[in-house]
Amino acid sequence: MLTLLSVGIEGPCLMADKPRDVTPARPGGAPAAASSRAEIDAFLSKVRSLGPAGAGARGRLIFALDATMSRQPLWDTACKLQADMFREAAAIGGLDVQLVYYRGLIECRASPWVSQAERLADLMTRIDCRGGHSQIGRVLGHARSESERKKVQALVFVGDAMEEKLDDLCQAAGELGLLGVPAFMFQEGYDAIAEQAFREVARLTKGAYCRFDPGAAHQLGELLRAVAAYAAGGMRALADLSARHDAGAVKLIGQMRQR
Repeated sequence: MLTLLSVGIEGPCLMADKPRDVTPARPGGAPAAASSRAEIDAFLSKVRSLGPAGAGARGRLIFALDATMSRQPLWDTACKLQADMFREAAAIGGLDVQLVYYRGLIECRASPWVSQAERLADLMTRIDCRGGHSQIGRVLGHARSESERKKVQALVFVGDAMEEKLDDLCQAAGELGLLGVPAFMFQEGYDAIAEQAFREVARLTKGAYCRFDPGAAHQLGELLRAVAAYAAGGMRALADLSARHDAGAVKLIGQMRQR
């Protein structure tokens, strides 16, 4: 049986088969211009010369999702797609992933770090989506705390709404950016408020923002695969994937060169 940790606001405790609560104290755009083909080619040439992030060690990726009630179809899709992240990373150097999710009004939890797709899938299939509000600030604060303990190469967040104070999110994102952890903010659908917030978080952390169509599993799969390559092998791996005309890698690297 897989034992998970629960950490409350006042301190840690052990709870069997429960993810770890990650409820820290709440932290007190226009699209970027398109790059020319020549600029992108020059950038790709430059980053291919860079070594992978954390050379000699496995990459660490926080995979965060909105698990409020409306997200059940996306959750089911993500359960199936997450194996592609591990497959892409395995060819580069491997990947450890931590699942983070929120649901309800105050619940925000994190799994242990796992290194196999099967273990992450098992964790995800145990979780049901419940009604509630967005808690992106808690996700950002948790990612900061994790990276302070041991370097995290990337945060991925997948959701469709933002119901928090934008200034608070910007502060949390800025703190995460100072640690060198890029946030890859993937939005399902067309909510304008969420888009503004997601773009700002991506900008402040030197990550990337991408939108995908509702139910478009292939679009999300491409993006997750590209982030896994980055987390496992740094900009060089992302550039190599982009050079193979991978749609997700092309979208991400086009933004990251401008940060």
